[in-house]
Amino acid sequence: MDMIKLITIDENSRVPKYQQIIDSIIHNISIGNLKIDQKIPSINMFSEEFYLSRDTVEKAYSILKDRKIITSIRGKGFYVSRTKLISKVNILFLVNKLSSYKLITYNHFVNKIGANSHTHLDIYHCDETLFLNLLEKNKGVYDYFVVMPHFKTIDLKHTTLPEKAKKALDEIPDEKLIILDNIKTFENKNVVQIYQDFENDIYNALNDGLEKIKRYKKILLVYPEKVIYPYPKRILNGFRKFCVEQNLDFEIINEIYEDTILKKGDLFITIEESDLVNLVKQIREDEYRLGTDIGIISYNDTPLKDLLGISVISTDFKIMGETVAKMILNKEKGKFKVPFYLTDRESL
Repeated sequence: MDMIKLITIDENSRVPKYQQIIDSIIHNISIGNLKIDQKIPSINMFSEEFYLSRDTVEKAYSILKDRKIITSIRGKGFYVSRTKLISKVNILFLVNKLSSYKLITYNHFVNKIGANSHTHLDIYHCDETLFLNLLEKNKGVYDYFVVMPHFKTIDLKHTTLPEKAKKALDEIPDEKLIILDNIKTFENKNVVQIYQDFENDIYNALNDGLEKIKRYKKILLVYPEKVIYPYPKRILNGFRKFCVEQNLDFEIINEIYEDTILKKGDLFITIEESDLVNLVKQIREDEYRLGTDIGIISYNDTPLKDLLGISVISTDFKIMGETVAKMILNKEKGKFKVPFYLTDRESL
């Protein structure tokens, strides 16, 4: 069979034989040597031709079937079923959660990367096990892996990168890996990094609004301690540093309760959308004037916050997404710090 001549197995390579089979078949699909519905060798034929165990070939075919790259027809054999790899750059966009602002990043990335690519969005919900399963399932399939590394511990605390997840990412070739949003554990790795600097970002943004912030008597950061999608502790560090240096009265609370005590002269900084909603509702019920009696700054901008006049401290998610695409298209290397700023609206 002609296809046998297309397959390359390197006896001296440290890459497992089953993975070499997977990579070789995917490569031949990507360059157009294998077409949709084209039959590929049987497991027995493949093992005999390359002097491989039947189990090795069966494992490779099983993985290719799970990824829907090939399909089997009982009594007939195996066939190519996926050709969207052909002449396209294939990208796995792996995020820890699906939020409105991360969708902004993703949408601007897709628009910028263009039609000659295929991007698959997957969410691992800050869960290391799910993350590892997704990487294992998809390694060898994609040309680039765009990863937002945010994980949670057993007690729902934020951690940048657990050891097993770091090891899995280390196995991806540097030229294929793009670290997005959070780079604390990748400072010495030669991969593309487009990132926020959580501690210095909030510190600098609040300093930009210092003149207005000083009008308030007390600054309260609503930082959720235990949530499904935890936030970096570096946000706390930057907030504390700002308040201490400016000699401001401040408090860190876990959430906005239904009976949270509000006082004239309070300025709240909220992170969770639910806390923002509950706070605005309570301010209205207690007949305080937003932006005069009580102020609000929300973390991460959205179109709705703009519409409602909520001041924000936020990274530029549009630039984040477009920069990832630009660096892939231009095959650039290096690090890029995404702009982060205070947007002053009516609530401050």
